[in-house]
Amino acid sequence: MKYIFVLTLVLFSSLSFAQDNFDRSIKDFRKKYMKEFLENERAPLQNDEALSYMRFFDPNENFKVEATFEKTPKAKSFDMPTFSGINKPYVQYGWLTFEIDGKEHKLAIYQNLKLRLVPQYRDYLFLPFKDKTNASSSYGGGRYIDVKKSDIRDGKMVLDFNKAYNPWCAYADGYSCPIPPSENHLKIEVLAGEKEYGKSKY
Repeated sequence: MKYIFVLTLVLFSSLSFAQDNFDRSIKDFRKKYMKEFLENERAPLQNDEALSYMRFFDPNENFKVEATFEKTPKAKSFDMPTFSGINKPYVQYGWLTFEIDGKEHKLAIYQNLKLRLVPQYRDYLFLPFKDKTNASSSYGGGRYIDVKKSDIRDGKMVLDFNKAYNPWCAYADGYSCPIPPSENHLKIEVLAGEKEYGKSKY
């Protein structure tokens, strides 16, 4: 009986430690993300008061999933519309298939054709998406996740919706933010990542 109690205690402590590490990693990611606004003179939020209105869902490990990657063969370039009306050239790089709460979902990932010509951005991929939280608890125009080609290993990739963030259009007008294509509209609530900005932009 004593052995079972000790084993249970050790297991509980290990799970608690893992959860603490996960929570800390997401909080560190968000601190870095918010700091980048202050370091970019083009960013719509330029001071600590403006940043104080940013809101996030609590870290939720259920929305950190392993996805299976399948590259899109012979993908053709296309113009992705933006909220400003200016189109941007992209190509569909591939598909990510994953499960949340036992149900399978798919999202396409894209590559910006202009960015891939810049050496430091050749590895960058782009994942815009919408879900059932839009216009209620999250920004109505959808959210983004940044991924890299190097994140894909042996046909797998970790997809963490806790790192989903708002486009700059969520905070101010005048930016050309890509509109998530229809194939990336999830039929579930993604209760992770950044919420709707807490202050009106008007």
